[in-house]
Amino acid sequence: MAEAVANVARRINATVEEGKDSLDLSSCQLISFPEGVFKVLRTVSENIRIITLAGNQMKAISSKFFSTFTQLRELDLQGNILTKLPDQVGEMEHMTSINLANNSFSIFPEKLTEIATLERIDLEGNNITELPLEKLSTMPALKWLNVKSNPLNSSNHFALNCPYKFDILLTTD
Repeated sequence: MAEAVANVARRINATVEEGKDSLDLSSCQLISFPEGVFKVLRTVSENIRIITLAGNQMKAISSKFFSTFTQLRELDLQGNILTKLPDQVGEMEHMTSINLANNSFSIFPEKLTEIATLERIDLEGNNITELPLEKLSTMPALKWLNVKSNPLNSSNHFALNCPYKFDILLTTD
């Protein structure tokens, strides 16, 4: 455990000291985003554009995360055990890509449809049965939606055969 904490501290310090625009805390055995990180990154949070939290055991992500990293463009949360996102995710004005693959979502996180700049949504390998297709079709920037390996109901499969202005990746039987 101490080694994991030291690893997180090293990565955060590198981001601060080198003025990086990305923070990689993938595979750090995190169960939540460390509260202390907000304080350490306070002076540089506006510069961070990319955060990778893949391969952890996070069950939730706080609203403070989204209100702190307001300039975020890409967020990678794949391989956690998330079931939902806080409403504040809908306020991300610069987000272009979010990777939520291989989590535990059973409901599509509809707040994502409020992000006008979002181009890519990856929800492969979750437990989602329905998609908010009407809301998705009104997203101005959406280009790519991956919902492979989700137990989508048959009405969604039928509706997904209609033409959309974005690419949909899904598993066909």
